[in-house]
Amino acid sequence: MSAPTADKLTIVIASPLETEFVDRIRAFDPERFEVVHEEDLLAKPRYVADHNGAPRTLTADEQARWAACLQRADILFDIDRLDPVNMPANAPKLRWVQATSSGIGEFLKRTKLEDSEIIFTTASGVHARPLAEFTMLGLLYFFRDVQYLNQMKQAHHWERYTTPGLDGARVLIVGLGSLGREVARDCARFGVEVWGARRTQGGELPEGVSRLVDQRQLLDVLPQVDALVLACPLTDETRLLIDRPQVEALKPGAVIVNISRGGVINEAAMLEGLQSGRIKGAALDVFEVEPLPKDNPMWDLPNVLISPHSASTVAAENSRIVDIFIDNLGRFTRGEKLRNQFDKTRGY
Repeated sequence: MSAPTADKLTIVIASPLETEFVDRIRAFDPERFEVVHEEDLLAKPRYVADHNGAPRTLTADEQARWAACLQRADILFDIDRLDPVNMPANAPKLRWVQATSSGIGEFLKRTKLEDSEIIFTTASGVHARPLAEFTMLGLLYFFRDVQYLNQMKQAHHWERYTTPGLDGARVLIVGLGSLGREVARDCARFGVEVWGARRTQGGELPEGVSRLVDQRQLLDVLPQVDALVLACPLTDETRLLIDRPQVEALKPGAVIVNISRGGVINEAAMLEGLQSGRIKGAALDVFEVEPLPKDNPMWDLPNVLISPHSASTVAAENSRIVDIFIDNLGRFTRGEKLRNQFDKTRGY
């Protein structure tokens, strides 16, 4: 590890990141920033854009080296996962952390990092496109009855059939941030009538959305929609936003897609609806408990499409996060508000 340079700010790469992207960060403003990338101290990624990596155990010497990195850090690319709770003490110079996740509110609350003076920025927007793709996959899976096609294929049976199709269906998207808006645009291109629910009303309708719904009116509108897409952040306000009464209010045969967080919906009530067939199907990227326990009944339901919280992960993810980080480095240098800055009052 090179010696610190007095007139430079030190950026420490705190999670697995390909060398090509580290080099991009280094090249941004080498006169202003020094980049520390101790790859051998970081977890080994198990797949592309794995920011946690396989569990790692550092020797005493390696722990001391990592502690020295944190002592120097003015900026962290990602959160120190070895000891996040004590990050303010372990990195006393730390001013800003660029997270690699969009939804960090629960983590910051749990670790009490939201009470620190550290600025956190998220990867909001990076995952919108892949999550919108997963949403369309889930909707098409059930509206075009892929489950039936698979059954007929296994039976070697040829018989023409009819599906409801997406064109003309009505979908309610809860949450109209960058993710919800991306889903709305995609749905509209498929001829879907899109309703959107958000906390605040007024203003122009987002592209693709034909009607805005107040989140307090969900019980009134859920019986009128063919599919429910959850795309909101998990906050105190949205926890169990879709509770048992809301689940039971869904139109029989409705489809659920959850690309938000497991805590937004009453999972037990959703499970009952799926088991009875009253809910036609669910495409789920998130769950109350993750990893999903092996004995969870969801695994064995034919009308549930399960993604291991990976719908947002595509090969280009790190490149897009580094784009945000480099943009923010410029803003940081100019003293401007950072992009995707975490708002403690909103929880995202």
